[in-house]
Amino acid sequence: MTKYLYLYSGGGKPTKEKDAKAQMAAWMSYFGKLGSALVDHGTPLIPASTLLGTAQASAATGFSIIQAESHDQAVALTAGHPHLANGGGIEVFEYMPMPTM
Repeated sequence: MTKYLYLYSGGGKPTKEKDAKAQMAAWMSYFGKLGSALVDHGTPLIPASTLLGTAQASAATGFSIIQAESHDQAVALTAGHPHLANGGGIEVFEYMPMPTM
């Protein structure tokens, strides 16, 4: 199994407590559907600053880490993702194997 990073961008933040509870329930239901594929549910991210170089700061709003047999399977596992239903986007990155030192 290979690890994949779901990098979230955009998405609306609920303004009412009942909407926030419903949104959290949708995320927990989605994570439950992933089962053992879920490595780390992640967290929302605070906006970043770029410290070096000329690159622009990322628009990332959160992340999760999953494991899957292939990139296609990792993408398929986003079906029904609450972040997509809430107007957000997801980038799927494969962890690159690194030699141990």
